[in-house]
Amino acid sequence: MCELLGMSARFPTNIRLSVDELARHGGATGPHRDGWGIAFLHDRDALVVREPAAASESRWLVSLQEQRMRSGMVIAHVRKATQGERRLSNTQPFARELGGRMHVFAHNGMVAGIEADPAFPARRFRPVGDTDSEHAFCALLERLAPMWESSVPSAADRLRVITEFARDLRRLGPANFLYSDTDAIFAHGHERRDASGQIRPPGLHVLCRHCSPAEDGAVIAGVTLPHEAEQDVALVASVPLSAEPWMPVAMGEIVMLREGRVAARQPPRS
Repeated sequence: MCELLGMSARFPTNIRLSVDELARHGGATGPHRDGWGIAFLHDRDALVVREPAAASESRWLVSLQEQRMRSGMVIAHVRKATQGERRLSNTQPFARELGGRMHVFAHNGMVAGIEADPAFPARRFRPVGDTDSEHAFCALLERLAPMWESSVPSAADRLRVITEFARDLRRLGPANFLYSDTDAIFAHGHERRDASGQIRPPGLHVLCRHCSPAEDGAVIAGVTLPHEAEQDVALVASVPLSAEPWMPVAMGEIVMLREGRVAARQPPRS
């Protein structure tokens, strides 16, 4: 299975060390050699870089990391192909425009048969590649599109639709995903294949940290914190990426991250 990483910060910051650790899982210490991608979200737009190659061997990723990009929201993914060939169109995260802003999605799992399931139509939004993950993203946007026609919908309304979508998606298989509308990150934890080969929860873990100006140049969970202001950072990942107290996301729970904090938690719905 693939691995996910998301970051939300109160102020734009650098996530280099966490991405470095995730990249090692992409072919060096882990089997996820079939592609990598990272999205830096800013205002209503996103810089998305993807490559259908092992992250651990990518010179492109090294060059990107050397730029020390700062962002208030980041979504990253390393891929182990289970459906779809190893090519750019099947490499995550995926991005689409809706409501005059970019929306970004990355999935870990296998939702078999989603393309033929009437609960997940893809009409206005169509997959470019041939993965179940991209079809899931298109189906999510189909459900969200009506509420984005005139203005930014409330967080409560967005969370309601995403919760219903996640509930339906879970019945098809492991359905961990990160989704962002450039206002917040919504992380859905389900179950994933662990080191023993069994599929079970947790599918995601969360870590939240606060840093004061006195902690100049501090690094927590692989995120370099600027000294000019108090900083809040929230990270979500498939597996803990540092020796810190990451907390598992409950099976079927959705965690909404905004400005470096957990803004809402939605318990699973059956």
